[in-house]
Amino acid sequence: MAVASIEEKISSKGGRVNKFLTFRLANHSYGISVLQIKEIIRVMEMVPLPQMPPYIKGVINLRGRVIPVVDLRIKFSMDVAAEDDRTCIIVVQVTSRSGRRTLVGLLVNAVEEVVSLGDDDLEPAPEFGSNLDASCIEGLAKVKGDVKTILNIDRVVQVDTLEKIESASANL
Repeated sequence: MAVASIEEKISSKGGRVNKFLTFRLANHSYGISVLQIKEIIRVMEMVPLPQMPPYIKGVINLRGRVIPVVDLRIKFSMDVAAEDDRTCIIVVQVTSRSGRRTLVGLLVNAVEEVVSLGDDDLEPAPEFGSNLDASCIEGLAKVKGDVKTILNIDRVVQVDTLEKIESASANL
């Protein structure tokens, strides 16, 4: 893995084991490092922010903290299904290039499970050529016959997006 800060390194029979929370977006399965997850909450009322990209659903007030919410389905150009009782917000801590840490909510269809993956279980992100940026993909994992895309959530929630959100939130 390229970004050591998102790995949980545990000694296990001479190798590393990385723990990831897996979740569903449409019919696809993704994973993010458990080290970046702060909590998982039910969907709550969101305050829309003006002039934000469509994937920024707005902000929530979580125990006095204003947290922006990114709809990963829209961010990844997927069809958005109606929310149901499994739809939730995963609150993660992302780090900007300057090292600043920010809490962000990720709207997902459903949380699946926490999986432990060794180095042998992970394959590098595929090469798509110079025209496509796959930097938000850490790798691919095969878990119980399903392929899960492991995300670098710091890269998914881009720095310029965080700056726009912070600026708009400050004016609330």
